[in-house]
Amino acid sequence: MGSSGYAVVAERVHKRFGETKALDGFDLRVREGTVCGLLGPNGSGKTTAVRILSTLLRPDGGRAEVAGFDVVHRAADVRRSIGLAGQHAAVDEVLTGRQNLEMFGRLYHLGGRSARRRADELLQRFGLAEAASRQAKDYSGGMRRRLDLAASFILAPPVLFLDEPTTGLDLRGRNEVWDAVRSLVAGGTTVLLTTQYLEEADQLAGQIVVIDTGRVIADGAPEELKSRIGGDRIDVVVRSTDELARTAVIVGRACKVEPETDPDRRRISAPVGDRVSALTEVVLALDEAGVAAEDIGLRRPTLDDVFLRLTGHRATTKEAEEAA
Repeated sequence: MGSSGYAVVAERVHKRFGETKALDGFDLRVREGTVCGLLGPNGSGKTTAVRILSTLLRPDGGRAEVAGFDVVHRAADVRRSIGLAGQHAAVDEVLTGRQNLEMFGRLYHLGGRSARRRADELLQRFGLAEAASRQAKDYSGGMRRRLDLAASFILAPPVLFLDEPTTGLDLRGRNEVWDAVRSLVAGGTTVLLTTQYLEEADQLAGQIVVIDTGRVIADGAPEELKSRIGGDRIDVVVRSTDELARTAVIVGRACKVEPETDPDRRRISAPVGDRVSALTEVVLALDEAGVAAEDIGLRRPTLDDVFLRLTGHRATTKEAEEAA
């Protein structure tokens, strides 16, 4: 690793595709043995940044290092120092879990005995030992993703890039992958996580970096970013979008700020100082105005609020985009 204590460093990185600036002075520093969540809207430059850091693309300008190696001048050393797990599990479903890992070991030029030994170590580490002899096609989604993570760890790289690691998984599968990632980090691995599941970033990452139009627009711990947009908030969800305007006036008067309106969720939201008095005033005013509310509550800010405030819209999962 680098002597600076940072596993990943990018300084003023630029990348252009024709007239499009994919990265426009991208900066990043990720400390060793931590998880950094890289968030941003589609087209923000996340994928380009990861491809440059993993040596799949050359930057047009600036510099970047991974595990202490320059991604341009020491690309082979970088590739030996990283693992990369994409959005879809890259496993052969006909092979067993053990056979998959042995195959990857041989692809990484391990001898037969070393590949078998490494496969057994990883099956145990990722909680797959009991399923080692089953075909991967019989694994659950979470098990296949853990097998994919294990395959990316054949050579025990110090840095792991995870691109949307739990896309398409149910809650149980997501929790299994999260536990596997936590185990890796506890062992000293550095993880750069790109995800549009903001709860996932909140659960795993000690550092959140938000990128938009090729530049970092926010960088900090999850709680730090949440604190920037205020403390507690009051949310009112109305039954009809026709009630949004009147509700916004009522909430704004009680909270003494201009509230945020989310038509898609039929929700009005605003930060509050005195929680009890603001909530009481809103409830009484809504009742007096005859506004039918489905839900009224107080909550802490979320990363979704941070994302909305910084980028102007909410994070969109790939499933939501495909359904639209």
